[in-house]
Amino acid sequence: MAGSGPRAAVEWLVSVAPDPDACRWEWERSPLGITLLPAGHRWDVLILPGRLGYRTLDVLNRLVHRTGPVLADFGDARLGFFVPPGTTGHWLGTGIRGVGAGNWLVVPHPGRAAGSGIRWLVAPDGSGVLTDPELLEAAMHEATALISLDEDG
Repeated sequence: MAGSGPRAAVEWLVSVAPDPDACRWEWERSPLGITLLPAGHRWDVLILPGRLGYRTLDVLNRLVHRTGPVLADFGDARLGFFVPPGTTGHWLGTGIRGVGAGNWLVVPHPGRAAGSGIRWLVAPDGSGVLTDPELLEAAMHEATALISLDEDG
């Protein structure tokens, strides 16, 4: 999908909505700046505990020019990494949750700060770039090792 920036990101995100116009309307008029979108069409989301998620994002940022979109929830308790559809059906991990086909996700507008506490750490740019699951897994292993070193040291 071509394009980049908030407008292209909006179009990429709403393309999975049953009613894209209603989704756009909700984002524009809701004081919270959020909407619900179905997962499993263009993306799944792997949700990691906050500490592991932030360390994993740090590792990914050293490995790739750009990760896929990443959400943080209220109080940074969890981070959600956008990965290819179908990924969550094959993922096992303690404390890791998957949002895939048949599930819905609260998503803030990509061009504005949401009043709900959920926000983009890495906003989508409309290009469709997602985080590679194998790279994400490797980054999680390295992040876990770094957390262990912090606790031991």
